[in-house]
Amino acid sequence: MTEYPHQRTLKTILVLDAATCTGMGLLLILASGLVARITQIPAPLLFWAGLLLLPVAGFMVLTARDPHASAWAVLVIVAGNLLWVLASLALPMIGVIAPNALGWAFILAQAIAVTLFAWLEWSARHTGVAAS
Repeated sequence: MTEYPHQRTLKTILVLDAATCTGMGLLLILASGLVARITQIPAPLLFWAGLLLLPVAGFMVLTARDPHASAWAVLVIVAGNLLWVLASLALPMIGVIAPNALGWAFILAQAIAVTLFAWLEWSARHTGVAAS
């Protein structure tokens, strides 16, 4: 079967997203206390957020490995990324957490990166997914 460049692009984006999810997940699980001290974001929140990222990364890898990544799978990934960004920004804005300046920088940096992945995946979905 021939693989077209747009399919490789979507697969590459999904694999990179999965890699960043895995890296961030491991950081938040293994160093939640340290990150909490630096950012003033509660360690349990960081730990559980990190734990959540690992199966998400697995789903991204499975979707990337599918020769005809389904439209619904990519839509779920994009929606999940956007919900992650929304939750990341909403928690401090409504007062659930009170990060310090480094915490805000951490939140904003990861929100920008995740938004970028969502945009790239959304942009690549038209040509790199099956209609099912």
